[in-house]
Amino acid sequence: MTEKVFASRADLEEKQVSFERLSENAWAYTTEGDPNTGIIVGDDSVMIIDATATPVMAQSVIAKVREITDKPIKYVVLTHYHAVRVLGASGYKAEGLEQVIASRDTYDLIVERGEQDMASEIGRFPRLFNAVESVPGLTWPTITFQGGMSLWMGKLEVRIQQVGRGHTKGDTIVWLPSQNVCFSGDLVEADAACYTGDAYLADWPQTLDRLAAMNFDMLVPGRGPALKTPEAVRAGLAYTRDFVSTLYASAREAVAQGLDLKGAMALARKNMDPKFGQVFIYEHCLPFDVTRAFDEASGIRDPRIWTADRDEQMWHSLQA
Repeated sequence: MTEKVFASRADLEEKQVSFERLSENAWAYTTEGDPNTGIIVGDDSVMIIDATATPVMAQSVIAKVREITDKPIKYVVLTHYHAVRVLGASGYKAEGLEQVIASRDTYDLIVERGEQDMASEIGRFPRLFNAVESVPGLTWPTITFQGGMSLWMGKLEVRIQQVGRGHTKGDTIVWLPSQNVCFSGDLVEADAACYTGDAYLADWPQTLDRLAAMNFDMLVPGRGPALKTPEAVRAGLAYTRDFVSTLYASAREAVAQGLDLKGAMALARKNMDPKFGQVFIYEHCLPFDVTRAFDEASGIRDPRIWTADRDEQMWHSLQA
């Protein structure tokens, strides 16, 4: 019998990079369902939003930035703590990096589970962790904030803000008030599955409502193409809300019926496969998504820590 391995381990095809200018100061580096990166070019410096999985992988972002500016890359903002988005931060030190910025909640998550998360994700994503030996260790913020902060890049104001829990408890958006462009991290996805292994599913739709009320003209999601019109932004928010709501409703129904985790998985597939089965990373995410949704529906309010061993046990139990 062929061993069932994480769907992500079979995902070895390189993705097509798109590098698009969204406004006078904002750029999007998107990668067909791989984690996206945002770039803000200020008067005197550059900000990177989400730093890729390894310093070597970060070089492809740096190369694009250097096509448009030679200003120092002084800032990296972490929209949340997942290893696949943060461990590449050290790659920017040679480019002028001075500060790594994250919410205090994100800092607390790194303390609580950063080492376990790093081992877990490296085991699941061999392509995204190309040259993992170049990672010097965990990425630690040098500036933390609670709620929100403004940073001035010359005359350009950048707001860094928590609007609520969803993908993690530390979720942070970065936006330009003068240009109405938002970088949402994994609070919003487009044409890609939402990973909800560390999520607060009951809170997530309300957080999306707060984002919707901000009426952004453009938004760069955590995965998928940049949303470049108000209509596309609304569609991305609606898509994300539908994904997490359908998932959580399925889990609550499974718990109400007294089903076990495998039963919850079958019920979730019945409700979700027709709508989302074709999107990027769906097969990889779904077992982790259903496990967290089943926990939350069962009364486990805070996400349990994923470890490499727990990943394997969960995956094999659901494949059996």
